[in-house]
Amino acid sequence: MKILLAFFLLHLTIGNLGQRANTQPNYVLIMADDLGIGDLGCYGNITLRTPHIDSLAKDGVTLTQHIAAAALCTPSRAAVLTGRYPIRSGMTSFRRIGVYIFAAGSGGLPTNETTFVKLLKEQGYSTGLIGKWHLGLNCESSEDHCHHPLWHGFDYFYGLPLTNLRNCKPNGGNIIIVGARSTVRTAVQVVIVALITLLLLCLLGLVSMPWKALGFLFLAVTLLLAALLLFFSQFRNLNCILMRNRRIIQQPFTCENLTQRMTSEATSFMGRNADRPFLLFMSFIPVHTALYASPEFLGKSKHGLYGDSVEEMDWSVGQILATLEMLNLSRRTLVYFTSDQGAHIEEISESGEVHGGWNGIYKGGKSTNWEGGIRVPGLLRWSGVLTAGRSIDEPTSNMDLFPTIVKLSKAAMPGDRIIDGRDLMPLLLGDVQHSEHEFLFHYCNSYLSAVRWHPRHSSSVWKAHLFTPNFNPEGTQGCFDTHVCLCYGNYVSRHDPPLLYDLSCDPTESSPVTPASEPQYHQILDVMREAVERHRGTLTPVPDQLTINNIIWKPWLQPCCSTMWELCHCDNDTNSSTALNGTTD
Repeated sequence: MKILLAFFLLHLTIGNLGQRANTQPNYVLIMADDLGIGDLGCYGNITLRTPHIDSLAKDGVTLTQHIAAAALCTPSRAAVLTGRYPIRSGMTSFRRIGVYIFAAGSGGLPTNETTFVKLLKEQGYSTGLIGKWHLGLNCESSEDHCHHPLWHGFDYFYGLPLTNLRNCKPNGGNIIIVGARSTVRTAVQVVIVALITLLLLCLLGLVSMPWKALGFLFLAVTLLLAALLLFFSQFRNLNCILMRNRRIIQQPFTCENLTQRMTSEATSFMGRNADRPFLLFMSFIPVHTALYASPEFLGKSKHGLYGDSVEEMDWSVGQILATLEMLNLSRRTLVYFTSDQGAHIEEISESGEVHGGWNGIYKGGKSTNWEGGIRVPGLLRWSGVLTAGRSIDEPTSNMDLFPTIVKLSKAAMPGDRIIDGRDLMPLLLGDVQHSEHEFLFHYCNSYLSAVRWHPRHSSSVWKAHLFTPNFNPEGTQGCFDTHVCLCYGNYVSRHDPPLLYDLSCDPTESSPVTPASEPQYHQILDVMREAVERHRGTLTPVPDQLTINNIIWKPWLQPCCSTMWELCHCDNDTNSSTALNGTTD
């Protein structure tokens, strides 16, 4: 009798698990890198061809006021995965550099942060990340992988632990020099002037210093400069890394057919997991520089290499959607498409070609909290569930992905931390007409720079800028002298009272509201100031993951698939010569 009872309970459990697997939705989350909202046909572009991405708008819901929680890669991606402002996890910087630029840094997404990926894995989901990570790798040794995607809930990883940089493409330029040209130039000039001045003072007898000591000083400076030149000459080998799970399979990675290889990995992952619930995070390498395109797409667009790269990415999205259809999973899968932030408009190649995208009517771009830096595509398709062709003009955030997915999957929301995202499903289904986000807070690195307020029962969306970047050259839309706009000191202009805009009638942020033009001007700012104080009261001190110590290169943390003497070179990616999996329609 006991055996029969045990068999019955086992059969019931297996049946429930099978039924659960058949009812739980799948998730395909697609994130472009540095894609401008104006680069897509469904957001008004008429020259770039993006039919497959546009089909998500036609067959699903378009969010027209979808906001990135940060205007830089690392903090934005941390916000997406945790559903929290990145200031809460320490994934913002108080200094110049706000992202990881070395694979051998020690900072990263803390292990005590809960990602929606972890929660889905506990629900029996198979979870895969294809593409860019950019949230850290190691802590104390080159193989501890404490910040690796597999520590944060992913079962499978094929991609870049860092990011794609200009240095990663032969003859693509040097991002360190481009980003810090003025600082480097000043530092070199100061050193040269100081040495020449010291030499002259010694020759004139005004300073007494042994010639041997002076020679050693010149030698030390020369050796230091030589060491820096050697390090930067090997930047590609040290930092441009392709991994499969915890194994380095290509160092440095090759751009040739990279989007096709990523696409093949994504479709294979879905095929392997078609009979169980899965989450696929397709984190595209394009269109972050260095730009590249496969031969089948090279020279085919109307916008140079940038357009070629966008159109190849669209092809990849088409392959993913076609695979869902082939596996008969479209009606069981929520598909989401976005970009981590706005287009990087300062990206100009060394030959003068524009390598940045278009943010449409919106001012500014990547690294700024003008709308062009944070208003990103937001497309969601779930056949048979979401009404096709619907558009929603309410403030939403990329942090909303966390509670939306967690609640859909019937996982438990964390009770020990603040989740800043809001469940999108009531808005997407039409059950409510108003966003749950009354306020959104816009950070420039670790500094609060703007606040958005959408009053209940009002169509207005107020936005107050506490400070704004100083564009250089003046009159442009970017900071071309520093490659990205910075968040402190003489790089910004502070506003007291704040610059106030009503985005509902001025989305281009071209005409600030004044007491003369808006009778409720002072009351509006008072409400927003109170919201800022309440928000700041919810912040608690956490370790800063982007300190100088956490981002600098540490030799003992250097990932290396061979030896330093072999310049860490290897190529074990069996898919490196993968051909197109389909047509280029």
